[in-house]
Amino acid sequence: MQDAVKTRASAYDRYIDYKRFSIAVALFVFILILPIPGSMRDVAVEYTMGKSYVQDFFADRLFGKPNHEIEQWQRLTVEVLDECMKQGVSRKTTVLKRSIKDLQKMGIRGEEQHFTKYRVFMEGADETTINNLLVSGRDLRFNKLGYNDLTPEQQKKVDRASRNILVCIAMVAFVVVCFMTEAIPLPGVAFCIGLILVFSGIVPRSEIAQLFWSDACWFIMGSLMFAAAFVKTGVDKRLCLTIFRYLAKPNVKWVTAIMILVISPAASFISDHALAAIFLPIGIILYANSLSKAVPEDSELAKLLMITIAMACNIGGFGSPSGGARNVIIMTYLEDMFGISIGYGQWIIYGMPFVLIMMPILWFTLNRVFKPKIRDLGPALATLRQDIDRMGGWNKKQILALVIFLIMFLGWVTESSLIVKLTGIRLGIGVIAIAGAVAYLLTGIVNWRDYQEKVDWGVVWLYAGAIVFGRLLDQTGAAYWMARSIVDGLATIGLNSGTVLVGAGSLVTVFMTNLMADGPAAAAVGPITLNMASVSNPGTVLVPFMGLATACASSMAYLLIIGTPPNAIIYSSGYVTARDFLRAGAICVVISFAVLILLSVFYWTLIGFGGLSAL
Repeated sequence: MQDAVKTRASAYDRYIDYKRFSIAVALFVFILILPIPGSMRDVAVEYTMGKSYVQDFFADRLFGKPNHEIEQWQRLTVEVLDECMKQGVSRKTTVLKRSIKDLQKMGIRGEEQHFTKYRVFMEGADETTINNLLVSGRDLRFNKLGYNDLTPEQQKKVDRASRNILVCIAMVAFVVVCFMTEAIPLPGVAFCIGLILVFSGIVPRSEIAQLFWSDACWFIMGSLMFAAAFVKTGVDKRLCLTIFRYLAKPNVKWVTAIMILVISPAASFISDHALAAIFLPIGIILYANSLSKAVPEDSELAKLLMITIAMACNIGGFGSPSGGARNVIIMTYLEDMFGISIGYGQWIIYGMPFVLIMMPILWFTLNRVFKPKIRDLGPALATLRQDIDRMGGWNKKQILALVIFLIMFLGWVTESSLIVKLTGIRLGIGVIAIAGAVAYLLTGIVNWRDYQEKVDWGVVWLYAGAIVFGRLLDQTGAAYWMARSIVDGLATIGLNSGTVLVGAGSLVTVFMTNLMADGPAAAAVGPITLNMASVSNPGTVLVPFMGLATACASSMAYLLIIGTPPNAIIYSSGYVTARDFLRAGAICVVISFAVLILLSVFYWTLIGFGGLSAL
C-alpha cells in the first residue's frame, strides 16, 4: 500500500514551471524595489529601539538612573515590567500574579535572590505609580517614540530593520504564489525561504540551520515515523476495522461522517497534530483497499478521505482552551489587558457550538466538492477483514507498537502538566514523538530503511521551512505590520465598530493564520483588534467577543499546506495537492466565517458576557 503511494505520480515528480516561477520572482523583486512606507518604519522603530527606550524610561522613573547603571535586581524589575507591558498588562496586581516560572517562560533570567528583591520592591511600591508607569511605557513604545527622536546611529538600525520587514513582505508574496501554483516542488520553497533570509542578511548562516529544527518540525517527523511503524506491523488495519466494522452501510458518506464525529470534538481537547497522524494511515488503508481492477484509481476518493481528516482537525480547535495555543494566548490577553477572565467551562459554552455546527456543514461541503467514483467501501472493509484474518491474533510486534504509541500519546496529553511536575523538564510534543520513533527502532519493530522509504521527508522539510517563515514574520515585525495596516485600512472605510469590527478583525486573523502558525497569528493580531474594540465600545461585550472571534478565526487555516500541521501531515500521503486545499478550503473559510459571525450576533449576544453591557 505504501509502495503504491511512493510510486504514484505526485507534485514531487514535476520539474520547475518557469512561467509560474517567473511570476513569483517578479513579484518578489517588484516589492523589494518599492519605497519603504512610513508605517513600516514606525513598526521598525518599535521593534528595534522600543525596548531600550522603555526600559530606560522605567529605570529612570523607578530608580533615578539609566538602565545600564542600575543593580541587577533592579534591571530584572525593569525587564519584568517591560515584558508585562508588551503583553498588555496595565495593573500592578496583574504583574504580581506572574510566578518565577511564568517570568522565565517570558525569557527573563536572574538569580533567585534577585527575584526575591524584585518581589519585595513591587509589593511595597505604590499601586497607582506602577499602573501609570505601565500605561506611560506602552504609550511611549507604541505611540510617542518616532524615527526623528533617534540618533543617527539608531536610525541606521531602524533603516535596516525596515528593509528586513520589506524583504519578509516580498517573501510572503513569493511563497504564496509558489504554493498556489506549485511552480517548483514545494520542499524546494522551504529551501528558498532559508536562502532568501541568508542572502538578505536577516538571518546569519550560523543560525539558519537550527531555525529549521523546531519542536513542531520534530513532531511532524516523529508522527510520520510512527505511522510507518503502524503500516509495517498492520496496526493501521486493525484500528481502521475497529472504527468502521459495525457500519450498517459502509459507504463514503458514513465513513467521512464518523471521521468528523470522532476527530473534531477530540481536537478540542487533544493535539490536532496527533489526531491527523493517527488517522492518516487509516485513510490510506481505506483508499488502498477500495481499489479494484474495475477502478484502479480514484483520486477524488483519496482527496475526500485525506481532506476530511485535515479539516476535521482544524474545525475542532476552538471548542475548548485545550484546543490550541491560540486560545490560551487570547485568554491571557483579555486577562492582562482588560481584566476579563474566561474560565475553562465558560470558553466551552462560547466555543463548542461552533464545532458542533461546523461538523455537519463540513461533512456536507466535502461530499459535494469531491465526487469519487467509488461510493461503497464495503468491499474495502471486507478485504481488510480478510487481511486481518490471515494475520491471526495480535502478535508481539503489533502489541508493542500499540503500547509504545499509547505511552507516546499519553506523553503528548500530559507533557505540559504532569510530566513537568514529575521531572521539572518541559519536553515538548516533538521530543516525545521522536522518542517514540527511536523506541520503534530499539524494539526491532522497524529498521532505518523503513523510515527512509516510508516517511515523506519532503513534507518534513516543507513544514520546517513554514515554521521558519512564520517565525521570521513574527520576529521582524512583518506580521504585526501587515495586521496593523489591514486593520487601519478597514478603519478608514468605517469597519471599526460593533459587529462589523468583529468581522473585520476575524478576516485579518484568517489571512494571517494561513501564512503562519495559529499561535503567532493570534499573538500578532490580538493586541491590535482588542485595543480597537476597547476604543470603539469600551466596557461592552465587544472586547471579549473580539477575543473569542480572533481565537476562532485563527483556527481557519484551511487554505495552504503551511497553515497548520494537520495539513502538512495529510499532504505527506501523496494524494492531495496544494490546489486541493484551496479547492475545499476556500469554501470552508467562507462558511466558517459566516458561522462565526452568526454566532457572535445571535448566540453570544443572547447569553451576554459577565454583566458587560450589550452593543
